[in-house]
Amino acid sequence: MNPVWSFTLKRSRVIYGIALLAILSIFFSILGYEYADEQELASLNNNQPTEAPAGKVSMVVNIQARVLDVYSDDQLYKKYRIATGKSKTPTPIGEWNVVWKDYNWGTGFGTRWMGLNVPWGTFGIHGTNKPWSIGQFASHGCIRMRNKDVEELFEWIPIGTSVRIEGRKVRVDRNLKYQTSGSDVVALQLKLKELGYFQGRADGLFGSETEEAVKTYQTREGVPATGIASKEMCAGLGI
Repeated sequence: MNPVWSFTLKRSRVIYGIALLAILSIFFSILGYEYADEQELASLNNNQPTEAPAGKVSMVVNIQARVLDVYSDDQLYKKYRIATGKSKTPTPIGEWNVVWKDYNWGTGFGTRWMGLNVPWGTFGIHGTNKPWSIGQFASHGCIRMRNKDVEELFEWIPIGTSVRIEGRKVRVDRNLKYQTSGSDVVALQLKLKELGYFQGRADGLFGSETEEAVKTYQTREGVPATGIASKEMCAGLGI
């Protein structure tokens, strides 16, 4: 064999071998990271229950802590580590309900989907094909769980289950009035509820009940009862 060809062939084999080792190293590193991530963050407490809760189930999502709490008859039952929305695509605060459930809703949504009745977009609790994102601000607004966690939760959660999402500061940059909607309306409703003026659900819809609560607040503050929550009024409320 020509010495030049022999040298070129040997060099090519070495390069291919190095490239193959690099690819295999990356592949097994990813597998190892995913496994370690699953073991470390599968739950926040290894002694948590795995059987279905016996009482009425409800959920609370803390956006900042990236934790989903499951309650049974208003008693804390289990915690899950989750991913929540990025700053540009935030998870919507409010008081919602699970309104539909589905299997394998889409590639990026993992093996289970539980949709919420948020009126200004499609949001839900779902699995993921990116388990390393759990514990981060990583989603487009949905609540992201590991597939094995969401599969467990899916069996426990009936349609209609309440889901309270909290833990994110919302800035009000507009006047809020009848028939407006959004996270800023939720913030207003939560504040009025805290002060005892609003008894409804913080669903982000500025309806007649919210309008009446605003009017009652304005009357007691000695200002015209327009039913419109101005930016100045919201600032005075601390939202």
